[in-house]
Amino acid sequence: MTSYVTVARAAQAVVEDRGSRFLCRVRRVGDEDAARELVATLRREHPDARHHCSAFVLGPRGELQRASDDGEPAGTAGAPMLEVLRGAGVSDVAAVVTRWFGGTLLGAGGLVRAYGDAVRAALAEAGTLRRSLLTEVALDLDHADAGRVEGELRARGVSVLDVAYDARVRLLLATAPDSLDRLGQVVAAATSGAAEPVVVGERWVDGPGQSTSPST
Repeated sequence: MTSYVTVARAAQAVVEDRGSRFLCRVRRVGDEDAARELVATLRREHPDARHHCSAFVLGPRGELQRASDDGEPAGTAGAPMLEVLRGAGVSDVAAVVTRWFGGTLLGAGGLVRAYGDAVRAALAEAGTLRRSLLTEVALDLDHADAGRVEGELRARGVSVLDVAYDARVRLLLATAPDSLDRLGQVVAAATSGAAEPVVVGERWVDGPGQSTSPST
């Protein structure tokens, strides 16, 4: 797994059906605590609402998934909300639908439809972005060579995240995991084989263009 999709921004949407109002908030979250805090925040903001149903998907593979009907008939709120998130292929996302009852019972089918439609509408407002996994690579150089090598690497499309000056100069580079060999070739050409790149970590970054592959 080297990339996944999440929401681009926090968003909300409203769906109404026979007097009942369904306000969906969609937000990017990093963990289960953040998702539950969103539910708690909306309970505080809207104490007059009857239900605050929720669903969230977390992790690059969507490995953690939760849903809550919050008093609605079982399977009529949280489950359809979660299905919409799954169908959209998004992760690190929480959706909360706050419902004000309008006096007319909607039935199981009506609730499933309304809760699902509210999440779909909010996702459409939020948009999506792709997160990519980058491998971080350290390259130690002599001061006399650092400026020239950095310039050559940047010119060949290598992402330089940081430059640290000490007894030697350390460049912190980033590349897609499947481009490590090509990065090694570029470094070898730029340093005449005098420097060896060392993998030091990984990070997830947002958006296209962040995961650049070095050209040879």
